[in-house]
Amino acid sequence: MPMTALNAAHPVPDRHGGNLFTADASLRALLPVYLPGKLLAHLQPILHELGAQAGGALDTLAGEADRHPPTLSLRSRDGRDEQRVIKHPSYIEMERLAFGRYALAAISHRQDLLGWQGQLPAIAKYVLTYLFVQAEFGLCCPVSMTDSLTRTLKKYGDPDLVQRYLPALTSQDLDTLAQGAMFMTEQGAGSDIATTATLARPDPLHPGQWLLSGDKWFCSNPDAALAMVLARVEGDPPGMKGVSLFLLPRDRDDGTHNAYRIIRLKDKLGTRSMASGEIRLEGASAWLIGERGRGFAQMADMVNNSRLSNGVRAAGLMRRACTEATYIARHRQAFGRRLADLPLMRRQLQKIALPAEQALSMVFQTAQALQRADAGDDAQAKALARILTPLVKFRACRDARRVTADAMEVRGGCGYIEEWADPRLVRDAHLGSIWEGTSNIVALDVIRAVRREGSLQALTSHLEDLLANTGLDPAHSELFQTTLRRATLLTQAAAAEGGESLARQAASALYHLTSAVAMAWEAGRMDTTERLQLALRVLCHRLLPRDPLSVTEEGPVT
Repeated sequence: MPMTALNAAHPVPDRHGGNLFTADASLRALLPVYLPGKLLAHLQPILHELGAQAGGALDTLAGEADRHPPTLSLRSRDGRDEQRVIKHPSYIEMERLAFGRYALAAISHRQDLLGWQGQLPAIAKYVLTYLFVQAEFGLCCPVSMTDSLTRTLKKYGDPDLVQRYLPALTSQDLDTLAQGAMFMTEQGAGSDIATTATLARPDPLHPGQWLLSGDKWFCSNPDAALAMVLARVEGDPPGMKGVSLFLLPRDRDDGTHNAYRIIRLKDKLGTRSMASGEIRLEGASAWLIGERGRGFAQMADMVNNSRLSNGVRAAGLMRRACTEATYIARHRQAFGRRLADLPLMRRQLQKIALPAEQALSMVFQTAQALQRADAGDDAQAKALARILTPLVKFRACRDARRVTADAMEVRGGCGYIEEWADPRLVRDAHLGSIWEGTSNIVALDVIRAVRREGSLQALTSHLEDLLANTGLDPAHSELFQTTLRRATLLTQAAAAEGGESLARQAASALYHLTSAVAMAWEAGRMDTTERLQLALRVLCHRLLPRDPLSVTEEGPVT
């Protein structure tokens, strides 16, 4: 049922049926900053349509799929070994929307999609994902992995393999679509890829193919048509240098299932709509991708692309939580006043909104850098994208856990009830800090980018360029410059010998600084000072010294 004035006047406000695109003033204000006018005009109707879907029908489908998670069928009714994941019809309908109508996995790999002639930029994909995930998080993992697998295959795979699988990987038709996955995690390895135990040996019957044996412990989208798998070629050296990357098809050329089994599905805290399982490889046929012994470096490209998608998802979850909390505060009455008019609630809404605004700016900045890096031989852009990606993954995913929980509190007791979206948002938000590397691993990856790839210099140069084009007054300009110098020194200390204990502190500092500078730069291109005030608030509350016993005033939230 569409949202009406009657819904808003009810003692328990419910914005279901509202448009999540039109409700997002920040997104609508930022799109002209990052997208050319002609493209934005073309995308506007699609964004309106998806915003309405995400606030209504898609949200309903997501709730149904969350309450009816997938199941594993191991045998057919006549006793044949025919393992398959059975998905709820609501999840399948969401697949049609994500892969089909909105082409979320194909945008980066095909031209002439969504009615646009030519190649859509990466920002278009991430904005659509940002809206979609506000209703459904779980499905966005297979979408991201399909997109990332396609990227990695195109970059490192044999041309014959690319030609063979690319059409299916980028199909918008579920009947011909090949979804992707990545099988990395092992019980004894976890984030320590160097201890990968899965073995690969040449297939004596099929030259050029390999046979994989071993167990993979956490495999999302386990029945995907194609998966990237890390394995150690039998006899290759121990450690990272012995790990190679392989492409594993679900089915053989003759239509029979490849030699691996889904042992069971995981009973997860969140992302219940999407299957994750344990897989046992029993001599499964696969193809080597890229250079032997360079598996982790090649898989890292896929992981980094997924990390950015993870950050986008975190930003979307925070925005949905913020939208819900703001709506409740504006339409819920208590003690004879709107919640939004109560000083403590205004302060709470500000604390919910600020990380969401930071994440949105960081997503735009990172997508822009990635697009420049992919466009050619821009070493500066590659180094910038290399550090921005783990920064977004590290901080935005951590912030999403707190923001979704605080927003649930605004709804009160109803927020704890599974009929509402809040519990699903909280459960799903906790996954971001685990997938594609836990917080410690990703913070150390930021430091690795500083040490090995000159990414700190690329980032500071980028921030100085933004500051030079903000039009700040001298006092604010000096404040930003001083903070930039201090954050640089902290990061250099974290990257120095013995400085790893500072990695998380440095990563957080760089994230907050970058988001603040980006928001100040954005403010110079918008007809409002509000974004500059947000940037200054980030500096004040995240980077500058504060007395916890001081008396401070917070500005109003309207």
